[in-house]
Amino acid sequence: MNLDIKLHREDLPDQIQLSDNIAIDCEFMGLNVERDRLCLVQISCGNNDAHIIQLNKDKYNAPNLKKLLVDKNINKIFHYARADLLFIKKYLNIDVNNIACTKIMSKIARSYSDKHGLKDLIKEFIGIDISKQLQTSDFGGDLSKKQIEYCANDVIYLHKIYEGLHKILEREKRLDLYNNTIKFLPTRVELDYSSFNEDIWSH
Repeated sequence: MNLDIKLHREDLPDQIQLSDNIAIDCEFMGLNVERDRLCLVQISCGNNDAHIIQLNKDKYNAPNLKKLLVDKNINKIFHYARADLLFIKKYLNIDVNNIACTKIMSKIARSYSDKHGLKDLIKEFIGIDISKQLQTSDFGGDLSKKQIEYCANDVIYLHKIYEGLHKILEREKRLDLYNNTIKFLPTRVELDYSSFNEDIWSH
């Protein structure tokens, strides 16, 4: 597969034109939002394309990216949106609008499986067994060609995965349940941001 990958420094270019249905993923230095910074934001329009924005760790001034993320008219497909939205909120100081999450979709749609990672979904819906070896590599400095390709793989398949999961949700009459669940996601992120990381529904 020939991928159209573009690496952007600090922000998206002023003149760039993307679709109203995009896939998004982020890379961090770790999973602790108070300690580990947001390094990259990857975006795909679903046409084997990937725009990788390498953020400025000292300023996080990315007005074009921020404008895109808050736009209510643009659908944004994440995988495990909870983590990405938390880091975006912390480091870009915005709340993302119009969100879909393939991990939540998978957990509600694919009750026949307990595997809901991106690698598992790509294997089921795309038929490709990708490597996640670079998941734990350092994304905070200069990026290797393999790291850039890894980042692209995290977004280029999300449109097709979303479509496949949406069909299951419709067929099994679970779409309303998913839609109601996704409405709670911004509140879940607010709870994480306020350090309420435990299950608030537990006894």
